[in-house]
Amino acid sequence: MKLSLFLACVLVSTLVVASGHIFDSRLDEDWKNWKSQHEKHYTEEEETYRRMVWEDHVRFIEQHNLEYSMGKQTFTVGMNQFGDMTTNEFNELMNRFLPVEADNSTEDEFDEEDEHVEDEHVEDDDEFDEDEENDDDLGNVIVDWRTKGYVTPVKNQGQCGSCWAFSAVGAIEGQWFHATKKLIPLSEQMLVDCSTYRNRGCQGGWMSYAFEFVINNNGISSAADYSYTARDQNCQNKTDKLVAKIRHYAFIRRRERFLEKAVERIGPISVAIDASGRSFHFYKRGIYRNPRCKSRAVNHAVLVVGFGREDQRNYWLIKNSWGTSWGHEGYIKMAKNVRRNCGITRHAVYPIV
Repeated sequence: MKLSLFLACVLVSTLVVASGHIFDSRLDEDWKNWKSQHEKHYTEEEETYRRMVWEDHVRFIEQHNLEYSMGKQTFTVGMNQFGDMTTNEFNELMNRFLPVEADNSTEDEFDEEDEHVEDEHVEDDDEFDEDEENDDDLGNVIVDWRTKGYVTPVKNQGQCGSCWAFSAVGAIEGQWFHATKKLIPLSEQMLVDCSTYRNRGCQGGWMSYAFEFVINNNGISSAADYSYTARDQNCQNKTDKLVAKIRHYAFIRRRERFLEKAVERIGPISVAIDASGRSFHFYKRGIYRNPRCKSRAVNHAVLVVGFGREDQRNYWLIKNSWGTSWGHEGYIKMAKNVRRNCGITRHAVYPIV
């Protein structure tokens, strides 16, 4: 990875010199301010490459927001801490939910009496129902579990592909609050370090296997007792520091109406989505709808904390794990009851306390 990056920087620098390429001088001050804001430091060769990547993103953001002003887009985008990363680099580093093994999973870990449980041997070809898109009744209910005390502040996974751990922890935090009325930030790092059955720490994982670890471990530590470092470490499991427990977990059938019922009745739900698009990486406000989203190519785990309606459009309210400088203070509203819903229903799962 580092060698290929170095070669890319050298190649780009050579091409820039050979072609006489000059950066947009109008962006010089913005580039300096952005580097200062995000504490970016480069070698001379790498700075040339990163400046080119950053300027390309600036042009993309300007074009997208122009289309928004013309009514061609339903959301805005903006520069953030990821401005010097290519789309491929970003997806490789940050989006590490691993759908292949999740799709092939034959584990049956669920409460058989729960009406939302999915039969994993049933495959739905299309998660969208024809009568959902224009059903006005679907917009009458607004759910936001943040207002009920179920949701901890937005966290930041850093440069570690641990989105699966943040999604799982968020769901456990919500259900533990429901059971005890205590909102305790729990430890993602414990899952990164200790939940190693089929999970790969910063290289990716699955929420269901994280739940299995918490069940078998008889609990999970708080974030205060087992702090987050954004890197793989040796497991430091201390049984006297476990503060929350779960006894089971359940999958939700792959239809939006079932996910809606689960979010409304149960609380925050762990899901996985296709977050590979550049417009997702720079999302700022509005209702995100990307017709290029692929239901069977999900790569990022997040937490559904509610749903609602805005500007006559239905949306899912999503808590992400990229810090508060991303999106709308760390959250995104994603289009609901539409085709191409970024696969949000494919791997919906929640813990049972």
